[in-house]
Parts: sequence; structure tokens; C-alpha cells
Amino acid sequence: METVTLLELNGRVRSTLQFEMPDAYWVQAEISGISPSGQGHCYLELVQKDPTGRTFLAKAKANVWRNTWLRIKPFFEAETGETLKVGMKVLLQVTVSFHEVYGYSLVVQDIDPTYTVGDMARRRKEILEQLARDGVIGLNRELEIPLLPQRIAVISSATAAGYGDFCNQLAGNVYGFRFYVKLFQATMQGDDVERSVIAALDAVAAERDKFDAVIIIRGGGAVSELSCFDSYNLAFNIANFPLPVITGIGHDRDDTVADVVAHTKVKTPTAAAEFIISKVFDAASILETLTRRMGESVSERMNLEKLRIERMTQKLPSLFAVVRVRREQMLENMWNRAVTGLNSLITSNLHRLELLEKGVNSSDPIRILERGYTLTRCNGHVVKGASDLKRGDRITTVFADGSVESEII
Repeated sequence: METVTLLELNGRVRSTLQFEMPDAYWVQAEISGISPSGQGHCYLELVQKDPTGRTFLAKAKANVWRNTWLRIKPFFEAETGETLKVGMKVLLQVTVSFHEVYGYSLVVQDIDPTYTVGDMARRRKEILEQLARDGVIGLNRELEIPLLPQRIAVISSATAAGYGDFCNQLAGNVYGFRFYVKLFQATMQGDDVERSVIAALDAVAAERDKFDAVIIIRGGGAVSELSCFDSYNLAFNIANFPLPVITGIGHDRDDTVADVVAHTKVKTPTAAAEFIISKVFDAASILETLTRRMGESVSERMNLEKLRIERMTQKLPSLFAVVRVRREQMLENMWNRAVTGLNSLITSNLHRLELLEKGVNSSDPIRILERGYTLTRCNGHVVKGASDLKRGDRITTVFADGSVESEII
């Protein structure tokens, strides 16, 4: 049996790979790790998963040497508008390498951005189809922006240039309109965008009665960082939000999923401010037109009423004489009815008083006692029956002319 050292065995593996696989291959894979080095190289972890995305079918390390990295990185970003990142599916041209110490790896020679663009488009399409199946894709557009949208909730980074541009544009509008703006801070780039923006939306929803609309401002940053807005969870929250959502995340390329489900999409934060100003200007124009029409209507009505009063003034003396005779006759009739009614009321009330007096007199306790009845008390209480007394009780019997005390034997 032949015995070899590990170095010899690895050397044979290396020679076999170089002999059997000397060519470059286009490999489809998903990036599970990416680590740029200080020397300008980039190290990738590539994986292939099963259709469920839960089980790894294959893994490999891939090295992108400095010269290649400096070439393919800007090319890929320019073609896709994205940076290479974890979770992205790529088509790489690689050669197979084996090192006696570092083992098996792939050396990246080139990249095909069209494959990634196609995968991104497919994923974006799947998200939009899922939102459509959920019946939410057009919900936010069904909301109406108020006639005077002057209370604005802004979701952005406090340090973003776009947020400053938005506020300056609103504050410096040539019409002198005043706006109330409150910032709800969120991360607008990187892996934390989805969680951060959703948290900001939740914070706005808790105070939704204070605002007319919500504006999501990205402002600044690379176009390559837009994919964070192609998120199902973020889009679902925007679509179901109780206030109109306006997106101004600074790009001219195809709309993100967030743009599609928002009420209104504008290109930049400045454009978002101009949109709000235009809404208020339209309302102000309507109010100005209505005010002018109202003034004209009031003036016309006043002229008509003035003419009518003048005509009535001419007829007033004769009308007054007729009205005076009628009113005097009416007052006389009312006086006669009042006197008759008052006399009848006095007679009726006198009769009632006589009857009440008789009833009071007949119910007078003294009169009752004078007819032979008595009132018996025991311990200060009126005795209503023999069962209320017992042997030894002392009672007081009241007559019309006095009282006596007795003892129950």
C-alpha cells in the first residue's frame, strides 16, 4: 500500500484539478458572505440552496483579486444600480483553484450583471404580485390628501441633506405658506432600512390625528442602495397606512416597490416639498376664487335688496295705515278675550279655594277629636292597634279637651 504525505496528496489533488478543469466556468450562486480586504481584494462565500431556500446544497469560497475587483465592482453597480451584498444572486465567471494549505476555492474572473438584474426584477415582480393577491397594492392611493396639507410627518435621517432641502423648500416658499413639520428619524440605507422605516411609520400612526400626510425622504446616497425599498413588509405597511404616503427617495430609475404602493411618488425631497406647496397653492387659489365670487354675489344681492327696500319705502305709508287698523282691532280683541278669561279664572279659583277650605277644616285633628275620637301614644309613637301594646306599657290618651295617662294591665 502506497503511503503519501498530506502535502503530496494535496499536490496531486491540485494537479488533477488543474489538468481536469483548466477552463473558466460561469457559475450561478447566491452570496452568503462578502468581505473586502484592506489590500483591495474581496472574499466571497457562495452558496446554492434548495427551492425552499432553507437547505444548503453546496458552498464554496471565492476570491476576487484586487485588479479584478477594481474592474467588476463599478461595472456591476453601474449596470444594476446595486452593490454586491449578502442574499444577492449572481452569475460569476470563475476558475477552480486548490492550494495545499488553503484548500479548494474559486477565483472570480468576471461577472454578468444582467443575471442579477433579471433576478432582482423577478423578485420585485413576485413582491408586487403578492401585494396584489393580498389586495393592498392600491389601498393608500384611495386616501384623499386634505385640501390644505400643512401638517407633515417626515420619515428620514436627521442628517440627510435631502431632509434639509425639504424643510428649506417648505420654509422658503414664495407664497408665505406656513407648515408644521415633525421628523420621525429612520435609517435610510443599509440592511436596517426595513425595520427602521416601519418603526417610524408605527410612531406616526400613533399620532396620526396630528398630521395630514407622511413623506418618506431618502435624499442623497447612492442609487445602488435603493433595493432596501423593494421590501414586501415595508410595502405592506405603506399600503395599509391610514394617512397618504408620499415617497421622495431621490432616483430617476424604475419605481421601487415602496413607490408603487405609496399614494404619490416624486423624484426628490425637493420635489416632495414642491408637491405639498402646490397642493396648498391650489387650495388657496380655490379659496381666492370663491372669495371673489362671494364678494360679487354679495354686492349684487345688496343692490337688489336696496332696490327692493326703496320700492317698499314708497308703499310704506299706505301699508302702515292698513297694518295699524288691523293691529288695533287685533289688540282690542285680545284685550276682550283676556278680560273674559281672567274673570272666569278668578271665579273658578275662588270656588276651588272654598272647596279646599272645607276639606282642610274637615281634616283638622281638633275637629276629629271633638267628634269623640281619641289619639293614643306610647313612648312618643302613635298606637295604631292593640297588638302594638303589651302589659306594663304606659300610654297617653289625647281627647279634645286634654289627655290622660294609663297603664296596660
